[in-house]
Amino acid sequence: MEDSIKKTHSQRVDVVQTPIIPTITQLAREHPDTISLGQGVAYYGPPQEAYDEIQTQLTSSKLNAYGPVEGIPELTTALANKLQARNNISINQHNKVFVTAGSNMAFSSLMLAIADPDDEVILLTPYYFNHEMAIRLANAKPVLVPTLDNYHPDIEQIKKAITHNTRAIVTVSPNNPTGAVYTQEELTDINQLCAQHGIYHISDEAYEDFLHEGRKHFSPASLTNAEAHTISLYSLSKAYGFAGWRVGYMVIPTTLFASLRKVQDTVLISPTIISQYAALGAHNAPYSYIENNLKEIKQSRQVCLDYINNTELLERPATSEGAFYLFIKLNTHKDDLTIAKQLIEQHGVATVPGSAFEAANDAYLRISYGALTSHSVTKGIDKLILGLNDII
Repeated sequence: MEDSIKKTHSQRVDVVQTPIIPTITQLAREHPDTISLGQGVAYYGPPQEAYDEIQTQLTSSKLNAYGPVEGIPELTTALANKLQARNNISINQHNKVFVTAGSNMAFSSLMLAIADPDDEVILLTPYYFNHEMAIRLANAKPVLVPTLDNYHPDIEQIKKAITHNTRAIVTVSPNNPTGAVYTQEELTDINQLCAQHGIYHISDEAYEDFLHEGRKHFSPASLTNAEAHTISLYSLSKAYGFAGWRVGYMVIPTTLFASLRKVQDTVLISPTIISQYAALGAHNAPYSYIENNLKEIKQSRQVCLDYINNTELLERPATSEGAFYLFIKLNTHKDDLTIAKQLIEQHGVATVPGSAFEAANDAYLRISYGALTSHSVTKGIDKLILGLNDII
């Protein structure tokens, strides 16, 4: 029978990379007992207050109806209070809180709301791959600007990359995949560049709570007169163990509100109501809930650094200023995707190849230590080192 479909899919999909996390996850499933140092999730779940709020709301008829496109008022109010207390961001007539089904959806919706075909969005490499994918799906163009050797922004290179087609500069701090935490000065310089050129500064702050060695988190939207050109992205997936509940949110200029409502109403209608109430409950938990869980993650981080830096596998020592990643440059010319596959198939440990993050032409791996305890991460890093010694 002849194929009756003239065209099976859009051209925009052809230019989007195959999602690496599902690829690595599927390969790991095919090899039982694989220890994952791959996907970026926390080892713990939501606080009890999230479940308590769900129980309170479980019989409410509100759960069965569509909610406001931008999020239920109780949650947006709680988030506004959090933003003021922890990010020094005041919600006023110039900006709004906008709830989404995760921070990834927030970014994807932004691209549909602000970018036209052939508009340019500046990403700092290594970039977070879902950002690059969302830009391409919106028929916009990612413009890649390399970072310095310590993975911090190269302000001069960013300046050179701005053109009349530029719509936004994206920063991710604490950074996925490198673990770099950008300084207040660096983020202020980028934010001022955006103001000067009339473009958006999109600040992805999903890992805002994961800070090491005295690093401080800074939100560019807290700068004076930053509301009109600054968009801040946040997620409950990491610090609150909410990955499967799919709750994220943005702080957006009021001028973008109508456009984003069009996008979200078309794609989602409204974020899941039960998840939003769970998020409300989570924000009623004391901050000590996060702090206590971070202690275990900091121990896992130290185990990874001590073990991996005590080898001759790396071209330079691994660092991790924030988030829960090490981005290691291997002392080899072998292809990193091949190495990642062999680590799973032959040694039972999963990582993510650096090529998914546009990490030049060298062999990099992203190691995620957030999903494991300090005990289980020791077993995982042992297997990784044994595997790398065998492969490279």
